[in-house]
Amino acid sequence: MDKDDLDELLDEVERKFCGKVSAACSDEKHNKRENKLGERSAATCEEPKSSISEDIDALLEELLEDDYSSSPPSKKRTFYNIMCCPVFIGGSSVTNGVGTATSKRSCDQLRCISCDFRVLMFDDSEWDASCDYLFLRNNMPDRHKLRAKLKKRKGLRAYACQCNWFSSSEAMDLRDQPQLRWVCGKHKD
Repeated sequence: MDKDDLDELLDEVERKFCGKVSAACSDEKHNKRENKLGERSAATCEEPKSSISEDIDALLEELLEDDYSSSPPSKKRTFYNIMCCPVFIGGSSVTNGVGTATSKRSCDQLRCISCDFRVLMFDDSEWDASCDYLFLRNNMPDRHKLRAKLKKRKGLRAYACQCNWFSSSEAMDLRDQPQLRWVCGKHKD
């Protein structure tokens, strides 16, 4: 591919993807190139930066006007999604919330990346030894049915998704439990 072919290809890309301004410039360059029969055109077709900035500002103002005119005026509160880092689980004596390295809080927004179910928690309970995958698969997320395999146990917290279950009494990092494919599903501020 020679240099002229490459220039034509780039001009075509500009015409298709860079809007009216670039297309007009490219067409002008292309026409001059054809008129000169292969001679390089020294003319440039740049729009002044101030006019481009004004166009961008005008578009932004228009977008903002559309956003505010279509919705009724109200006090909007911005919510931030916060994730635990690292993710902790723990017994019923461990405070729920956003877990960090300095505050070992039990994440109450857990989600399983294997079954894509939200992880349910049961305070002061632990899973019975007869609990199995099939039981969870058939009864999740019905809390009432799941209680059939829970035993009351002060200080423990039972966790379950559709494919896994776990009971804990103290704060523990989920990275130490590789069989649990649970992640923080983000907390609202």
